[in-house]
Amino acid sequence: MQPIRTFSVSPSLPLQLEPLRELAYNLHWDWNVEAKELFSRLDRDLWLASRQNPVYMLGQLSQTRLQEMAADDSFLAHMKRAVEQLHDYLESRTWYKKHRPNPNHDCIAYFCAEYGLTQCLPIYSGGLGVLAGDHLKSASDLGLPLVAVGLLYQEGYFSQHLNVDGMQQERYPISDFYNLPLHLVRQDDGSEARISVEYPGRMVYARIWRAQVGTVPLYLLDTNIEPNNRQDQDITDRLYGGDLELRIQQEIMLGIGGVRALETLGIKPSVYHLNEGHSAFLILERMRHLIQREGLSFPVARQVALATQIFTTHTPVSAGFDLFPPDMAMRYIGHYAAAYNLPEKEFLSLGRENTGDLNSAFSMAALALKNSSFINGVSRLHGEVSRQMFQGMWPGLPVDEVPITSVTNGVHARSVVAKSTQELYDRYLGSSWDEAPPDHHTLWSKVAAIPDDELWRNHERVRSEMVLAVREQMVKHLKERDAGPAEVYEASQILDPNVLTIGFARRFATYKRANLFLRDTARIKRIITGNGNPDRRVQFVISGKAHPKDEPGKGLIREIIQYTRREGISSQVVFVPNYDIYIARMLVAGCDVWLNTPRRPREASGTSGMKAAMNGLPNLSILDGWWDEADYIKTGWAIGSRQYFHDHEVQDTMEANALYECLEHEIIPMFYDRNPNGVPLRWVEKMKHAISLNCPRFNTARMLSDYALRAYFPASDRAAAMSQDHYQVARSLAEWKSNLMEHWYDIKILEIDIPAPDNIAVGQPVPVTAKLHLANLHPTDIQVQLYQGAIDDKGQIINGAAVPMQHQSSEGQTCTYIGEVTYNQSGLQGLCLRVLPQHPHLSSPYEPGLILWAK
Repeated sequence: MQPIRTFSVSPSLPLQLEPLRELAYNLHWDWNVEAKELFSRLDRDLWLASRQNPVYMLGQLSQTRLQEMAADDSFLAHMKRAVEQLHDYLESRTWYKKHRPNPNHDCIAYFCAEYGLTQCLPIYSGGLGVLAGDHLKSASDLGLPLVAVGLLYQEGYFSQHLNVDGMQQERYPISDFYNLPLHLVRQDDGSEARISVEYPGRMVYARIWRAQVGTVPLYLLDTNIEPNNRQDQDITDRLYGGDLELRIQQEIMLGIGGVRALETLGIKPSVYHLNEGHSAFLILERMRHLIQREGLSFPVARQVALATQIFTTHTPVSAGFDLFPPDMAMRYIGHYAAAYNLPEKEFLSLGRENTGDLNSAFSMAALALKNSSFINGVSRLHGEVSRQMFQGMWPGLPVDEVPITSVTNGVHARSVVAKSTQELYDRYLGSSWDEAPPDHHTLWSKVAAIPDDELWRNHERVRSEMVLAVREQMVKHLKERDAGPAEVYEASQILDPNVLTIGFARRFATYKRANLFLRDTARIKRIITGNGNPDRRVQFVISGKAHPKDEPGKGLIREIIQYTRREGISSQVVFVPNYDIYIARMLVAGCDVWLNTPRRPREASGTSGMKAAMNGLPNLSILDGWWDEADYIKTGWAIGSRQYFHDHEVQDTMEANALYECLEHEIIPMFYDRNPNGVPLRWVEKMKHAISLNCPRFNTARMLSDYALRAYFPASDRAAAMSQDHYQVARSLAEWKSNLMEHWYDIKILEIDIPAPDNIAVGQPVPVTAKLHLANLHPTDIQVQLYQGAIDDKGQIINGAAVPMQHQSSEGQTCTYIGEVTYNQSGLQGLCLRVLPQHPHLSSPYEPGLILWAK
């Protein structure tokens, strides 16, 4: 029956409990122990059943229960503490003010396709989303002026269930936005704030919801409204669902719709941060605005956009980027070519790695890479991989100079560290440990002073809590599957809270090799059962989802489950269905070792291991992602080395054997070697190193400060400079670039004089003089460099270093430059000369993509 009118009904709270509403609608409660305990205290079963959703919970509690709590002085005192903590938090964010005393113009807009903030808001699929959620939390912690934009998915990512055979099944529960910690954004007259976006032959509309993340607003677009047709209402139905057509529709709404939403809200960002390429269409919309509303030409508009955009790539393989066929791209976004007055070929080149390949797809990564002034991977190794992947976009540039840097990911400490462990750190390290930088040596040295037995007893307690929670999850899952009483009872007894517990939880993509530990099934069974010694047993807790279309990934889940059943070890190797934030936090806190087995270098960063380390867990991992740059000797163990094998069978066998060896000869003996008080002293020492060395380096407080100091603030300053005097700097720079492109290829290196013998000594100066014809360019337009380094077996300079030459004199268009190099190492060394552009307002000399080498 269709309603003739609808109402948004809010929970009816006694006046004394009204502060609960404020707490419920700010997601700060997700990382505030006091607030979470407060809501759990109202009704623990309902708190868990609601997926820790305080808004839904307040609407479901009986008035009798609410009145009872309103008369409970202890509860009211607890509520007062939680509210005071929220208010103190919102008013005391000082990092930004200390590092940016006169900002005026700063406003960072952060775009991502998914956000993992809390269990009850299922608009994330995995690591990218949880990283984005942690990004917002730490931006709030530091007081950064950041706003975020995403899509609000009605069905979100899928809910995972396993059939009797162990095969993954997907369900898509419908989210009730009115019972989530979300605000529907309204205009001053009370009507819904809406935006519209052009799609082929029609307009698509979206309303805007806001999730408040501490001090950071997250704006989420929702197309499930009239007057959209049924198909367009489904654009924001599912995360990463549907076909390529739906993907481009979603990404248009995210990028183009996101820019329009901020405009509708009166928000004027100075910086745009694209977290992965899904939102790259925002670049097109920004340039259109600048052309049509500011009266800029396309080159000037592009210059303004480029100078103020930041792109973070999370993908270590080219196949992971969104690619749209040229005809599809033109059908959906071809009207921007008309707005820019560009021919089709030139317009499509904005999104092509190889502009000369007229049949190549339109790449969202290429669009972002070509139009961003700061580009980064998410770990040091991923930065190297990304430079190699995209070297072709900067022809002639040595791979180590490709302008893609890295900002290693982190995790939000207060969101992932167990409650009792946080309290332990608060006692011994002080309340600011979660934001303390690595160089705060005084604070981090205090970790060593935590009593060994206290740290160990706390961990044992957390492990026991994890075992109980896993049992609850498994019993719940089996009851939903209508399993028999015997199977349900067995699930209530799984795992032993006193046994060495290894955790593995992540997306079940095949390159992550979730089944590597099963490479030798007989050997791993011997390890699990203690090799005949019941006091040295091992157990595994595993969780994760495969993409609905990833049949090989689903097969890995089925393989693990069927192996455990076949071998009768289902109580020692447990797969926990429906992996989500709640399960992840439970496992990274309660396991003893965190296992990670990707095929190097396919793991861009990985963050679950960072969360485990913050809880004191050593990592056992392939040297990939973040682990490659961690102290993997003191804080865990490396599986294998950094070798790469073309034969994956050989590689898998070698690394599985290395895993078994490490378990048998290092991990198991260290874990079970106890002092008279039952404390494994060597193990606790490794736990302390994991906390003191990894916690300060791999957290989002450090990560956000890196982004702010290296990317956000410089880009915001560029935005201010570019827009002065009606974009005069941008106009001048665009005109300079045009002139540079016109004359660059006419530059000639006329003469290079190196008056030195073929044999020189280490440290001996080698003078160089060069004459160049600048072809109507000015000496200030270029920089001339000597490029020196060792010669490899192919006769190429490797690991080169650039030494600037000085402009000495000019005669017409002929300029003389002088310079000098020395070599600090013996052997065969080389020298070359190169020319790069130079302008005070370039984000880097590589921005124009031009380089000239002497031949």
